[in-house]
Amino acid sequence: MSRVVFSGPAGRLEGWYHHGTCPWAPVALVLHPHPLQGGTMNNRVTHTLYRSFAEQGASVLRFNFRGVGSSEGSFGNGDGEIEDAASALDWLRTVNSKNRPLWVAGFSFGSWVSMQLLMRRPEVSGFISVSPPANLYDFNFLAPCPVSGMILYGKKDTIVTEESVDALVRKLNSQRGIQIDYRVLSEADHFYTDHLKEVYQYAVDHVAASQQWEQAARAANG
Repeated sequence: MSRVVFSGPAGRLEGWYHHGTCPWAPVALVLHPHPLQGGTMNNRVTHTLYRSFAEQGASVLRFNFRGVGSSEGSFGNGDGEIEDAASALDWLRTVNSKNRPLWVAGFSFGSWVSMQLLMRRPEVSGFISVSPPANLYDFNFLAPCPVSGMILYGKKDTIVTEESVDALVRKLNSQRGIQIDYRVLSEADHFYTDHLKEVYQYAVDHVAASQQWEQAARAANG
C-alpha cells in the first residue's frame, strides 16, 4: 500500500493505493462518506471495503474528495465529487490492465457518488453500495441500472431509512438482467459499529462469487 497523488479537476487529490498481483482480480475504487459531515478516506467502513478488495489480490484505490485532507479544492455539492471519482477511475485505468474487471464501491454519500459514476462509465462491471442514502438523495438516475451488485444496510441505521433502501432494491431487481445481492445486518447502525467484520466478509463473498462467474465465462469462451 502506498500514498499516491493524482490530478483532479479542482487540483491534486491524495489517496492510498494497493497494486494487486492476481491477473484476474478486479480493479476497484472505494469512495468515502460526505465531506461536510466528517467523511474521509480513512473512515472505518471505507477502509474495510478497501481492505476487502486488497486482500483478494485486487488493485484498489481510496482517496479524499476535493477539500478533504490534503486534497485541493472545496466541496463541490456532489457534482464536483462525481468529477473527482471519474478522475480517480482514469488514474486507476492508467496503472492497470484494461481487461481487468472494474468495480466501484462506496459508503453512504460515497455510495451515491459511486452509483452516479457507474452510469457514466460503461466499463464498470460491478458495485458495492453500503447504506445508500436513498431517503436523502435521488437514485432515479438508475434507469436502467447497467450492472448488478451488492447493497448492504444496517437495520438500526438512524440516518438512512430501511424503507427507502428496500424500495431502491425492489426497483433495481425489477429491471431486466439486474440482480441485487441485498444484505441486511439486523443489529448494525449506520456506521456498522462492532459489525465491520460482517461488512468485510460480505464484500469478499460477493466479489469472489462474481469473479468465479467471470472466470468461468472466460473459460467457456476459450
